[in-house]
Amino acid sequence: MDADKDPGLYYHDYLQLDGLLALQELESAKHGKAVHDELLFITVHQAYELWFKQILWELDDVLRAFEGDVLDEDDQGRVVSRLQRIVAIQRLLLEQIDVLETMTPIDFLDFRNYLVPASGFQSWQFRLIENKLGVRPEDRLLFEGAPYTHRLRPEHRAVVERAEKGPTLHDAVDAWLARTPFLDEYDFWDEYARAVRSMLDADREVIATNPNLGEDERAEQLRSFEKTIEQFEAAFDAQRHAEMVAAGSRRFSHRAFQGALFISLYRDEPALQEPYRLIELLVDVDEGFTTWRYRHALMVQRMIGAKIGTGGSAGAKYLLRLAERNRAFPDLLLLPTFLVPRSVRPELPARLIEKMRFRYQS
Repeated sequence: MDADKDPGLYYHDYLQLDGLLALQELESAKHGKAVHDELLFITVHQAYELWFKQILWELDDVLRAFEGDVLDEDDQGRVVSRLQRIVAIQRLLLEQIDVLETMTPIDFLDFRNYLVPASGFQSWQFRLIENKLGVRPEDRLLFEGAPYTHRLRPEHRAVVERAEKGPTLHDAVDAWLARTPFLDEYDFWDEYARAVRSMLDADREVIATNPNLGEDERAEQLRSFEKTIEQFEAAFDAQRHAEMVAAGSRRFSHRAFQGALFISLYRDEPALQEPYRLIELLVDVDEGFTTWRYRHALMVQRMIGAKIGTGGSAGAKYLLRLAERNRAFPDLLLLPTFLVPRSVRPELPARLIEKMRFRYQS
């Protein structure tokens, strides 16, 4: 073999494994005795941060696709692909909790005190993901009476707070849905409103005549039902929808919400299949992070019980409350409330269906 020949790139060097494998420094070892399970704890959390970096890489590309006034069909496919990758990564994040739970509570106690006051709350990359998705500061829980950025270093706090100002994926999707075609070509909403009201009247009758309900339970269900009717009415009334946005119970513009509902109702039409996939993936991403937060909270409860967290929070109790709050697309999660069966869904005119079909010519 020619000694002077360039051997080319070496796997170990490409991945910079000397540096990477030297990054797992055990705090317990610094205090005199290495605790076996601390290596697992560090490895899992470093892997989280690497996956957070990848998710941010995907999110930034999605946001670039939405930058213009129009989302091209090619870019729409790219967005779907990036979101599918994020959802796949989220499954790995959940599986890493399974690995971490092979460590018992007493194993964790052997090194836990060495970690104070470090905490997962200080993961600025995860806060950046939440902000780029569109989680709003006003929807977050206070941490010891202070904003969620309180425990971050100044340089990390600046990056995270800058992301609050946008661009966010929520706002980009809002603008995209507001441009949904076909909404003005057919008086769909009057027919849809009639179908919805007919369905609601039937549902109300079921509650009112259900022999298995006590009077108090029946009254409670009817009160809850009236609130559902108010939500339906807002789908048809832009002013009422605007009031709900002002009150914080809606986030999308009225036009965007109607676009999302139209796409969901007629998702089988060729022109709406890819937009529907995109909407479903946004729900998957939102649900994926909610599920991960909840599993993480349960893991913390399993590890430390009712103890406070290493960062000073109320531990698992705080995390469980947090799991439901930090959603980026709450309006999309509400969409099933407004769907009606295909049997009563208004039929679209043939000319409109023709516009939604794919056409191929030799």
